[in-house]
Amino acid sequence: MRIAIADKNPVAINLLKEVTEGMGHHVTIFQSAAPLITQLQRDTYDLLFLNWTISDGSGRSVLNWVQQNVKVPPAIIMVTDTASKKDIAAALHAGADDYIVMPEDDNVVEARIAALLRRCVSRASADGPPQFFGRYCFDRHKQTALLNGEEIPLTSKEFTLALLFFHNEQRALSRAYIMNAVWHSVADLPSRTLDMHVSRIRSKLQLKPENGFRLFTVFGYGYRLERME
Repeated sequence: MRIAIADKNPVAINLLKEVTEGMGHHVTIFQSAAPLITQLQRDTYDLLFLNWTISDGSGRSVLNWVQQNVKVPPAIIMVTDTASKKDIAAALHAGADDYIVMPEDDNVVEARIAALLRRCVSRASADGPPQFFGRYCFDRHKQTALLNGEEIPLTSKEFTLALLFFHNEQRALSRAYIMNAVWHSVADLPSRTLDMHVSRIRSKLQLKPENGFRLFTVFGYGYRLERME
């Protein structure tokens, strides 16, 4: 999983970084709000630790921005150094998934991260109703994709990869993120595997302007699906 930590407290940063990396996650540190928001417009994270009093802004304002501007928001754990019930309630009402009052035992932090990520995976894998994106329809239960009402044969990985792009349209996804999200692996998977699957879904789904979407290569980084007006 890819995790962002937005905090100005070096003690909290070190604890969260040590715990999350020890769990095998990739971690990016932000010590103020502006670079975090900039990066959230370009990249994708599975979990965000957000301090209630982050530099150059408030955690509440960043939380509101994420809820309003990120189509598929990451899970969010608010971090605070006070046990204010008012702050905790405000964070949860604003859309946070959980909170941690620092200092906290590293075993407790690890357990809360694991529990939240399990809930997120469970929600993401739920069948749910068919999802529509312009002329495209994806049915998780049947693992089918349709274009203009006609079914397009996709393998399980192709279906998962295609839906990942549509859930994150207009956002560049790094190769590492895609490979981890679809194959749950990065180091052991040949790079050509991703390129081959991208080529296949681009062709099978006919991702071109007349169908409303194009799948672009972001050289040196990954791929981005864009909705065409």
